[in-house]
Amino acid sequence: MRILFQTADTASQDAWLHALRSAMPHAEIRLWQSGDTAPADYAIVWKPPFEMLQGHPELKAVFNLGAGVDAILQLNVVPENLPLIRIDDGGMAEQMAEFATHAVLRYYRRLDEYEQLSRRGEWKPLPPFERRDFGVGVLGLGVLGQRITESLQHFGFQVSGWSRSPKTLPGVKAYAGNEQLSQFLQGARVLICMLPLTPDTAGILNRETLSQLPRGAYLVNLARGGHLVEADLPPLLESGRIAGATLDVFQEEPLPPQHPFWKDPRIAITPHISALTIRSEAARQIAEKIVALQRGERVVGLVDRSKGY
Repeated sequence: MRILFQTADTASQDAWLHALRSAMPHAEIRLWQSGDTAPADYAIVWKPPFEMLQGHPELKAVFNLGAGVDAILQLNVVPENLPLIRIDDGGMAEQMAEFATHAVLRYYRRLDEYEQLSRRGEWKPLPPFERRDFGVGVLGLGVLGQRITESLQHFGFQVSGWSRSPKTLPGVKAYAGNEQLSQFLQGARVLICMLPLTPDTAGILNRETLSQLPRGAYLVNLARGGHLVEADLPPLLESGRIAGATLDVFQEEPLPPQHPFWKDPRIAITPHISALTIRSEAARQIAEKIVALQRGERVVGLVDRSKGY
């Protein structure tokens, strides 16, 4: 079996090659270089150049090194007839659940406000929030979103979820479709965005939708920067409609030094680290999917291009 590997992150390519070769010791895995036309069965890529995949029509499938496929779809480099398969988790679900749960608990225990008080040298106990008034809504119920709902239920939060199509999850009040989005938003004191980025979801976090949250709500965006209309957030914070935001993703990354978000104490910023792919886990998962494909079996993670994920 011949596998072609490429990543736009050249600093990590040796580590990826080691992980992939460890997971598939009997495969011939080579690093793609410009002009490579030798036959290959599968390709494993991250933001590949157009030349790479167009030059290998014999490929049986392409694996994207990540759960999100918006970047590779935007590049439009994968031929339509070539199956594109994403990593379901790659060790990210647990990390994402930890990050999201921390953000919710930080707001629920008012630690964001205590941080500001401590910087001003103020000793001021604040009345605690009532858990029954602190519903958490997860926007997007894929593998990662589902794991977040499980984690939050462990702490006794009332959890709701919204997805494009109906889903049934234990302990989660589920909403689906555009007709139920408003009702979902009205019950979310904390809104966690876990949607894939598609033409339908781009800009979904805007003045209109965020204004439907309960007054004093909190926003946590761990999905993609393209979901948030960044110019709409500061006025909502100033008015008190939104009390705070935890943002791990942005329209432009790295976030420019002059960006106004840096100076707003109500916005917690992290550099797109809420969940990082664990190479050994991702390599193991890819190896299992290739074995399944070789057997003619259907694999989880096959991208539906009409949906964008």
